[in-house]
Amino acid sequence: MAGHGGSKMVIYAALAGNLAIALTKFAAAFFTGSSAMLSEGVHSLVDTGNGGLLLYGMHRAARPADRTHPLGHGRELYFWSFIVALLVFALGAGVSFYEGIVHIMTPEPVANVKVNYVVLGLSFLFEGSSWLVALKEFRREKGKQGWLQAVQSSKDPSVYTVLFEDSAALLGLIVAFAGILAAELLEMPELDGAASIGIALILGATAIFLARESKGLLIGEPASPEVQKKVLAIAQQDPAVQRANGVLTVHMGPQEIVAGLSIEFEDHLSAPEIEACVERIEARLKKEMPEITRLFVKPQTTGTWEQRRKLIEAASN
Repeated sequence: MAGHGGSKMVIYAALAGNLAIALTKFAAAFFTGSSAMLSEGVHSLVDTGNGGLLLYGMHRAARPADRTHPLGHGRELYFWSFIVALLVFALGAGVSFYEGIVHIMTPEPVANVKVNYVVLGLSFLFEGSSWLVALKEFRREKGKQGWLQAVQSSKDPSVYTVLFEDSAALLGLIVAFAGILAAELLEMPELDGAASIGIALILGATAIFLARESKGLLIGEPASPEVQKKVLAIAQQDPAVQRANGVLTVHMGPQEIVAGLSIEFEDHLSAPEIEACVERIEARLKKEMPEITRLFVKPQTTGTWEQRRKLIEAASN
């Protein structure tokens, strides 16, 4: 999985920043008694753990195919990305919501409030730096696609997961600042707890979106239409191929695609000639499209392929 250099850089930057920020926030929460600051500390600690899980998933996904996993371990990354989304929801949003409710029911004024403002300002600076690194990498990957379209079509959750987590962190810092400031100016400590609930809602929405995207990748998503067209074009150019009917693809990892080709060969070909044709197609795909890690070829008439294609389209409507 050589294409993960940029992704790892994004995760390392986020992990280092989140760990330092989490320790600072917890210290500030201890000295001031702020509910919103404690929620922010939990948020940053969860983000730190999530960065470690993404790195672990990338490491596990890079293992070669073996007897028990003949198509490779690429989906390990998708599994751990889904776990990250669950942790954001269960730990980040859950703890923040609980802390907010407790602080509203038993409000206590925030002490040494200036400490919170300094910590929030520094946290915003560090989170912003990590966010810019993730944004730069995501913009490089998305090309001319729209933001939402790029996330939905992306097969590498490591970059957009960090980007969304950092975006949620920046929004959470703004909510925490507003809640602490309002609690001080209006002398209503309940607003500090309300800020914690606001942070929980932000984290909950982020987690649901990330889980939805990770679920699709984990179940299995096809390669982009451009990739499928290129595979068909390469197959069609072989002189032994009468017609490349279609291709079924599924991502096993960001740069690992399994492809099944339906081909109608020239009628006069012998079995050895068909085998030689398949070898030529495989060799060319390996050279021009290394992301196609497994290729299966099915000799099939065009009519049979069209019947099965229509059944698949009918089932998806």
